[in-house]
Amino acid sequence: MSAEPQFLSFKGLKQYTPEDGWGQVNAILQSHTQQAATAPAPQQQQQPYQAPVPDNVPTLTETPDASDNTPNNASPMFDPLINELFEQLRVPPSDELTQTWRTIAAEVNLLTQRMALQRELQERLQKLDQDLFELRGTILSHLADVQHAADQQLSSARLRAEVSALAQTKLAAKLTNKR
Repeated sequence: MSAEPQFLSFKGLKQYTPEDGWGQVNAILQSHTQQAATAPAPQQQQQPYQAPVPDNVPTLTETPDASDNTPNNASPMFDPLINELFEQLRVPPSDELTQTWRTIAAEVNLLTQRMALQRELQERLQKLDQDLFELRGTILSHLADVQHAADQQLSSARLRAEVSALAQTKLAAKLTNKR
């Protein structure tokens, strides 16, 4: 780890070691340099494999105490910047950009509704146009029937008028001849 301290000395960087679990790189480096300065520690007894979880490793169900948020807390697991990040994630943003996006989303929703209404109205208009076309055809057909009936009535009236005129002429001729 002699070449690693310069690379791994970033603030907030975590490293996992089987003995200690997850911890700050700076704390791990300090513990390694202290161990190198002192005599090598005796080996621990080998135990059957268990998943050792150190006391300072948080789990997903644990939440940090209020004392963990104090600046004097030297716990390598709870960085105040991370706590601040999680707090910002819990609080809904209220900036102008978010409000603008909400406005855009509402307008897109309204546009979608209006476009659906427009499609529906266009379909209704096409059906109405079709109904109007059929109604015009029906009216023209009825007008043609009326014209045909009127033409027949006119022909009948002309024929009656001609027959009546002929009958009048013949009757008048007969009546004048008898005198």
